[in-house]
Order: sequence, then structure tokens, then C-alpha cells
Amino acid sequence: MTTLTVHESGALTTVQDFGRRGMSALGIGRSGACDRGAHRLANALVGNHPTFATLEVTLGGLMLEADGDVVIATAGARCPGAPHLAPFRLAAGERLRLGLPIAGLRTYLAVRGGIDVEPVLGSRSTDILSGLGPKVLSAGDSVSVGTTSRPTPGVDVAPVSEPTNELMALQVGFGPRRDWFSVHTWALFTSQAYTVDSQSNRVGVRLSGEPLPRLQDGELTSEGMLRGAIQVPPSGLPVLFLADHPVTGGYPVIAYVDDQDVDRCGQLRPGQQVRFIMNSRG
Repeated sequence: MTTLTVHESGALTTVQDFGRRGMSALGIGRSGACDRGAHRLANALVGNHPTFATLEVTLGGLMLEADGDVVIATAGARCPGAPHLAPFRLAAGERLRLGLPIAGLRTYLAVRGGIDVEPVLGSRSTDILSGLGPKVLSAGDSVSVGTTSRPTPGVDVAPVSEPTNELMALQVGFGPRRDWFSVHTWALFTSQAYTVDSQSNRVGVRLSGEPLPRLQDGELTSEGMLRGAIQVPPSGLPVLFLADHPVTGGYPVIAYVDDQDVDRCGQLRPGQQVRFIMNSRG
């Protein structure tokens, strides 16, 4: 069996697939790739089934070596040092190093056959909040590469848009606790440009800006939370939940980001600005 050896792990490299579905009632979040679309695309470029595990690399810095010839593709944030959005062959003993991306935050590295680590509760995803799944990769770690009988796609390059550092506009709809906020506060929420805080991670994107005042004091009884929820803690500074969000929370959710936009949120990097726009459904 072919293995990949990690020589440098970068800021954060984890194994990810589509996560653990249907376990919220047990207190287990879904987790999985923050940018599901990029994960799916990287797999498609090497002929993998979409559910195969990839490596999610945050801000580049990964260096790895294969002990056999492998076919690799990357999607998401473009890192110097490797072809992007195009499959390529990494020969046995050859090292691949992903540099710091110019734009975007997370790069998905797929290898034909998938990353074959032991599943935990039906998923190979690393959940940094709960600690479930394979451990965060470090220098010296090795992971196995699986096999697939699926045909190779024969694609030279995928002509898709890539992340940028420009202000990101996100479509939102009312959250279940919209009534905790005044019309003025909602207008403030949808008019200002927030800045992504450096404390953001796979759990959520922390946003800096003018705080959002509430109409009510106190806290809620814990309620279920979903990917894309925008929760407002007592500081008044919103937190946009990503893949490793908690299953429940006691702060009011003012809005939800439209599902098709949540993948893009996984590419927001510290210092980037974001604005929320009410979707056409009201």
C-alpha cells in the first residue's frame, strides 16, 4: 500500500471528507471539509468518489513525500509550488511542498484512491472541537493511500473561479432569534463591512466591527446549531459557524448564511472583509 509521509505540516493540516451525518441528537457534530465544493472538485480531478477523504491544508506549508507514484490534485486556495485545479503525477521519493496562498485560506489535496485512515463513527474527518477522528497531522506522520477502480477523468484543468482577498458578499436569511434585535440593529448588521478576526478557525469565523445591541438581556436555553448560523454573543460581535461548530448554543442566532455561500466562508482569511446581504426570499 502506498503511503504519504508528512515532512512539514504547515499551520494546520487535517484529513476531511463530508463528515458525520445524522448524529446531532447524540451530541456529535458533522464536521467535514469547510469548503465542500473544493473538496469535491479535488476528488473529481483525480477520479475519486466525492466521499473519499482529502487533506485540508490551512495557509499552505505542507510538505509531503510518497513512497510510490501517485496522482494528486489541489483545489480551493492556490498554493505556489504545485499545479492547481489540474491532476499531476508525484513520483516515488519526490517531495511536494505547498507555499503560502496569495488568496483564500484552505487548500484541498486529493490523491487518487483517497486518504485511507481509519474511520471514526463512519467518517475520516478530523473534528477539532470534539477531538473525534484522526489527529491533526504533524511532521513525521504517514497516511495510507487507498485504491479506486473509477476511470480517470481526462481533464487537463478545471476552469473554475478561485478565492480572492476582496470583500466577500454573503446572502443571508432571518435566524430563529431575529426578534432579539431591533430593526435598527438588523440594518446595522446588513450595512456594515465586518473584518475577519485572527482568532477564527474551523469552528467559526469571528468578526470585528460595530457591535450589535440586543433588545433582550440574558441568555437562551441551549438550542440546536447548524453550519452557516451567525450567533451573537454578549460582545455583540458575530460568529459565523463553520464545519466544526458546536451542536448546541445559548446565544441568539440573528441570521443564517445561504448554504451555497457557506463553502466560500471556509476561504475567508484574517483581515478580509465580509458583508451580509438579505436574500431575495426575505
